Amino acid sequence: MTTTPRTSPVPAAVPPTSSPAASKDPGTDNRPRRLLAVVLAAQFMALLDVFIVNVAAPTIGSDLNASGADLQLVVAGYAITYSVLLITGARLGDRFGHGRVHLVGLALFTTASLACGLARGSTELIVFRLVQGAGSAVMIPQVLSLIQRTFTGEARVRALGAYSAVLAVGAAAGQVVGGVLVAADLLGTGWRPVFLVNVPVGLVLLVVGRRVLPRGGGVGRAAAGARAREGARAMDWPGLVLLGAAVSLITVPLVLGQEKDWPLWSWVSLAVGVLVLALFRGYEARLARRGGAPLIAPRVLRHPGMGLAVLRVLAVMAVNGGFLFVLTLHVQGGLGYSALRAGLTFAPTAVVFGAVGLTWRRWPAACQRWLAPVGFTLTALSVLGVGLAFRGGGHGGVWLYAAYAGVGVGLALAFSPTLTGALAAVRPEDAADASGLLATVTQLGQLIGVAAFGTLFLDRLESLGAPEAYTSSEALLTCMFALATTAVLGAVSGLVLRRR
Repeated sequence: MTTTPRTSPVPAAVPPTSSPAASKDPGTDNRPRRLLAVVLAAQFMALLDVFIVNVAAPTIGSDLNASGADLQLVVAGYAITYSVLLITGARLGDRFGHGRVHLVGLALFTTASLACGLARGSTELIVFRLVQGAGSAVMIPQVLSLIQRTFTGEARVRALGAYSAVLAVGAAAGQVVGGVLVAADLLGTGWRPVFLVNVPVGLVLLVVGRRVLPRGGGVGRAAAGARAREGARAMDWPGLVLLGAAVSLITVPLVLGQEKDWPLWSWVSLAVGVLVLALFRGYEARLARRGGAPLIAPRVLRHPGMGLAVLRVLAVMAVNGGFLFVLTLHVQGGLGYSALRAGLTFAPTAVVFGAVGLTWRRWPAACQRWLAPVGFTLTALSVLGVGLAFRGGGHGGVWLYAAYAGVGVGLALAFSPTLTGALAAVRPEDAADASGLLATVTQLGQLIGVAAFGTLFLDRLESLGAPEAYTSSEALLTCMFALATTAVLGAVSGLVLRRR
C-alpha cells in the first residue's frame, strides 16, 4: 500500500472550498469539530449496539423466556437489517442531504432503542431490533460522507483517523459496556439499560446535530455544478432491489446458519446470494454503459487502491469479529467468566487500538506505506500469542495482556491506514458511494468472521468432547491459527492487488 498523501488531490470541478464548513480555518471555526464529534458519537453508539447485546443475551433469555431462536434473532436482527440497508442509506443521503438523513436515522435509532428497552416480550424485542438496525443503516453511511464533504487535506486525514479509531474501539467497548450494565442491574432493570442508555445520548445528539449538521443537499456549489453537468443521479431502484436481495441471502445464513448447524437452506441461500450479486454487477455495468446512474459509480470501483482496500478491510474486520467472538465463547463458556469480567477482557485491545488509530499519522512518512502489512503481521503473531497463553485451560499471565495489546496495535495499523488511503482522495460527489461500499464491506467482514471462526470453534469444541477449560482452550488455539492465517493473507494481499 502506498503512502497516504498529505493533501488530498481534488479534481478541478471540486475545489477544496466545496463545503461551507471546509472553507473556514479549522483553527478559528469550531463547527467542523462539533460536526465531527456529533457524527462520531452517533457512529460509536450504533456500533456499540452490534456487540453490547452479546453479553446481555443470557439475561434477556431468562427474563423474557425467549427460545434459542428468539434470542438469536434479538442478537442478529440488528446486523441483518443494518447490512442489507447500508447502501440504500448512503444513496438516500446523496439524494436528500447527508445531514438531514443522518438526523432521520438517528431519530429512528433512538426511538427504536427506547422501544427495545421497554419491550415486554421476545417478539416485540426482535421487531424493534430490526427497526434499530434500519435506523443505523440510514444514519451511519452519512458519517463518512459528511467527513469527506466537510474536511480537506490533512484535516480530512485526521478526521478519518478518528473515524477508524471509533469504528474498531466500539466493537470491543460494546462487550465492556454490556458487561458493566448487566452486572450493575440498575434499579433491578436487568438487561434493559443496554438499550435505554442510547435514549439520552441520542436525544442530545439530535439537539446538537440540528445546529451543526448541514440540512441541505450536502454539496457545495462547484460540486453541485459538476453533478448537474453529469445529470441528476436518480435512485437506482432495480439495483437497490438486487443488492438488497444479494446481501440478505448472504447475511441471513451467515448469522443464523451456525446456530442451526448449517442446514441445507443456508448453503442454498449463500449460493443464490452469490448468483444475485453477479446479476447485480452485470446490471450495474449495463446501466453505466447506457449512461444511467448505477448504485455505485464505476469510477469509485476503479479508484486507485480501492480493490486492495476492500480486500484488506474485509480481512481485518473478519479477524476482528472472529477474535472477539471466539474469545468471548472461551472466557465465558470455558473459563466461566462473568459478563463484567468477560467484557473487561477486551479493554486492553480497545484502548490500544484507539490510541494507535489516532496517532499513526505522526509516525515517519517513509514507513507509512508498510503500516498495513506490518499491522497484519503483528496481528497474526499476537492472536497466536493469545491462543498459546490460554493453552492448557489456564487464565494466561502477563504475556496475555501483551498479546492483547499487540492485537490492538496490529488491527489499528492494518485498518486505519487502509481506510484513510482509500478515502482521502475520493471526490466529494463520490463520498456517498465510497461510504456505502466500505461500510457494507466492514459489516460483512464482521459477520463473515463471526460465522466462519465461530463455527470452527464450536465444531472443534464438539469434536474434543465435553466443554471445559482444557478443551475450550484447544478449540481457541485452533481458531487463533486460522485467524493468524487470515491476517497473513491480508499482509501479502498488496503483492497480488497492486495499486495502479
